[in-house]
Amino acid sequence: MQEKKPITAYKNGLRTTILQAAMKAFAEKGIRAVKMDDIAESLAISKRTMYEIYTTKEELLYEGVKTFREERKKKFLELGKEKDLMEILLKVYRQRVEEANAVNPLFYDDLDKYPRVLRYLNREKKNSREDMLQFFKRGVEEGYFRNDINFELAVHLFEAIGRYIQVERLYKKYSIKEIFRGMPLVLLRGLCTERGIEKLQKISR
Repeated sequence: MQEKKPITAYKNGLRTTILQAAMKAFAEKGIRAVKMDDIAESLAISKRTMYEIYTTKEELLYEGVKTFREERKKKFLELGKEKDLMEILLKVYRQRVEEANAVNPLFYDDLDKYPRVLRYLNREKKNSREDMLQFFKRGVEEGYFRNDINFELAVHLFEAIGRYIQVERLYKKYSIKEIFRGMPLVLLRGLCTERGIEKLQKISR
């Protein structure tokens, strides 16, 4: 039993290393362009070791996307402790633009080929609706959002915009900053009070 512990610790550490290397390569080149053997070679590990830890590329991608979203959620919860909601929105906006700019558009195109990952992302969208509703509720209380809006409908509209961007591959025609300024921020502006619009100007510059 004592001899197995270092092996387990080594493989656990290697699991994280593989995950980080794979997601970096997927983001730079697209998912389909990166083979499992390429990742193993870049880390100087055997193919056998690679497949013992991650049996398929979809499993690797799933774990990578899940880890990324969990880390993003933790960051958002930390931001949520700040007092001013629009300052939180400003920081989240900048993070999203920075994240998207670091990803090759081919990554988003290739996601369609991995149903397990898509199912996970769809579940995450449903789970995030309540978070968005709480966000809007707080915005009303702080005087940034209007109190005469059906925010449940607004959440669905934001989701529809996200789907449209994905289906039409708008990220291939326009920069991420242009997309955010031209669609989600315009809708968000319509939900704001005058005080909220003043704060929103900082984001849209």
